[in-house]
Amino acid sequence: MIDIRLAREQPGELRAALARKGAAELFDELLEADGKWRALTTRVDELRARTKLKGRPTEEQVAELQAVKEQLREAEAALTAAASRRDDLLARVPNPPAPEVPDGDSEEDALEIRRVGSQPVFPFAVRDHVELGGFDLDRGARLSGSRFAYRRGPLALLELAMYRYALEHLVEAGFEPVLPPVLVREEAMYGTGFLPTDEVNLYRVERDELYLTGTSEVALAGLHMGEVLEADELPARYAGYSTCFRREAGAAGRDTRGAIRVHQFDKVEMFVYTTPEASLEEHERLLAIEEDLVSRLGLAYRVVVTAAGDLGAPAAKKYDIEAWMPSQERYREITSCSNTTDYQARRLNVRFRDERGLRVAHTLNGTAMTARWLIALVESCQQEDGSVQVPEVLRPYGAPELLPSSSKP
Repeated sequence: MIDIRLAREQPGELRAALARKGAAELFDELLEADGKWRALTTRVDELRARTKLKGRPTEEQVAELQAVKEQLREAEAALTAAASRRDDLLARVPNPPAPEVPDGDSEEDALEIRRVGSQPVFPFAVRDHVELGGFDLDRGARLSGSRFAYRRGPLALLELAMYRYALEHLVEAGFEPVLPPVLVREEAMYGTGFLPTDEVNLYRVERDELYLTGTSEVALAGLHMGEVLEADELPARYAGYSTCFRREAGAAGRDTRGAIRVHQFDKVEMFVYTTPEASLEEHERLLAIEEDLVSRLGLAYRVVVTAAGDLGAPAAKKYDIEAWMPSQERYREITSCSNTTDYQARRLNVRFRDERGLRVAHTLNGTAMTARWLIALVESCQQEDGSVQVPEVLRPYGAPELLPSSSKP
């Protein structure tokens, strides 16, 4: 959540920034609710002080005390309601975007900062990832419904090798590998900012009051919730591997063919706790790691800065890496990395101690590998006969040299 004290001290500056995320009116409501809460807090404190009489009260004082207690009861009820309203609005106000983030509210408004690699050119008709084989969408739909898929045979080995490839490089870069829970309590979803704003895309297990996570970012962010870290422990870098679940409720009619947009997928996620002074540098470091992983696979890609209105609630700035998808003849997002500054840590009460005392940490996250990389890879490395030549860098991790030309079994 945002720093409410900063909101009181710099309302104009913060409102202007939040307007770029479409949240100016929500911010106005928060300030109004906060003002009412503060006034009622003062009123309750004053009434409580008046109930503390010294010595034996007179009859007049007893009568006055009863009247004061009734006023206090009403004021406390009003304060409880005001606090609930204020807290609800505070949970909904997003993290303001960084000044350098471009304006806009769609993918088209993103700012491209570079392109790397050459788009592959094929002297034959390009097949998409479904035609190349290994993605069994028909049986996946029969088992679980639309937007579910089996990955089978050599393709499954290739995908697993890609996760192992990413994890090994992250460990070498100083990340601690983690296999986190995928079912979490509501407080973790609120703490990371996926609730209340993104509830429509979450799977909830109502009987157990748990949520299936759409990214291991949630579990990694919750790893230190309620804790005080020491400054010499930071940055704390984690690499989580997990299965992820998303309803994709806002994607009706989009990417209906293939496995670009599915309800269940696997992912290697980077997550970092750091100091406010180091978070900008850490963000660039995450991006460099992602670019290194993509480049080693030989994929053509571009890097963009997501527009302010297209950012999720927690992010102040987000880079996307979009790989070239030959069958679509366009770049598609395969990974992103976000600086959420103090937004998540404040909600999760993650602090650190240094010479300045206790301070709120900064958190960052980034995708190191997901199944979309697999789609870009098989399409970019396809051969005329429908086979796929697997990059040599993946073979030490169990990937086959070649995905044979395959028809649906």
